Amino acid sequence: MSTDHPEDTNHGDSIAAWTSVIVIMIAVAGATVSYLIGFDGGVLASGVAILVGIALGPILKALGLGLKK
Repeated sequence: MSTDHPEDTNHGDSIAAWTSVIVIMIAVAGATVSYLIGFDGGVLASGVAILVGIALGPILKALGLGLKK
């Protein structure tokens, strides 16, 4: 696909974006498992981890790990 659009070389392919997405995906999986087994504390902890994952993207970008312009 990148050969179709050579001028568009980056689609969020940065450490900041990938770290944020991976943390959110793991937290959602943890929330799902915790909900299924009835562990309310795990659901709450996963919710906090999701918020941390959302905040990680802009924080890491500000530290220079985002896309370079």
